[in-house]
Amino acid sequence: MTTIADLYKARFGLDKDIGQDMKAEGTVAGILNRRSHRRYTDEPVSNDLLDVLLACAQSAPAKSDLQQYSIIVVEDPKAREVIGGWEGAAPVFLMFCADSRRQRKLAKIRGHDFENDNVDTFMNVCVDAALAMQSFILAAESAGLGCCPISQVRNRIEAWCEVLGLPEGVFPISGLCVGWPSTPGFISMRLPPSTVVHRDRYDDSNLEADVDAYDKRRHAIYAIPPEKQRLTERYGALDFCGWSENTTRQLSEPERAGFKAFLNKHGFSLK
Repeated sequence: MTTIADLYKARFGLDKDIGQDMKAEGTVAGILNRRSHRRYTDEPVSNDLLDVLLACAQSAPAKSDLQQYSIIVVEDPKAREVIGGWEGAAPVFLMFCADSRRQRKLAKIRGHDFENDNVDTFMNVCVDAALAMQSFILAAESAGLGCCPISQVRNRIEAWCEVLGLPEGVFPISGLCVGWPSTPGFISMRLPPSTVVHRDRYDDSNLEADVDAYDKRRHAIYAIPPEKQRLTERYGALDFCGWSENTTRQLSEPERAGFKAFLNKHGFSLK
């Protein structure tokens, strides 16, 4: 019998007694066994199923019930052509957007001032959109679909805003590819809970040792090839390029340096 403990081991590469008496079934098993899918069959996703999944997205928690997000279903082939990229191969492509415009317009309609053009609201609209996307992903995967979030849409955020007609106060946080998987995909090993889960007080005193061990476990399952190693022109290619080496390489150079300027001119003062 496959148990939750088996899925736990696959997710973290750790032998633990956690979940050994639980069958690997239902929502918990689905979440522990989830993987991103980047290749899909030609089978379409029915409109009825898509509408159900979008309803699941809207069932997500929302800060103070403000529901500050919008979802764009991108069906127009010309829109995908303008942007290009492999997201065009997905049967369904969704754009999850942070949206403070709706509440701003409603404030005018109801005769109230909108006094929350600030960093806290910016965070809230992003979290609302992310929660909606995660609810969609969980529902879609339970139906047998595969999904892959696409943060790279923010590399061309102004182009997407133009193509999708996004007004001030609305901007993409992530795209999402959705379709019937053509390959099984693979489980991405995660950081050990000892580095992520804290009891009562934050404690990262064993971070280096924990991550060194994690890098080795992950490398044994999937060695990062030279073509996927970050900034090799600056740091070179390694036979052993661990997760921590690759991610800190990535963050050693600024990403999307124009994002704040875009937000400022797109309706967010971030005061």
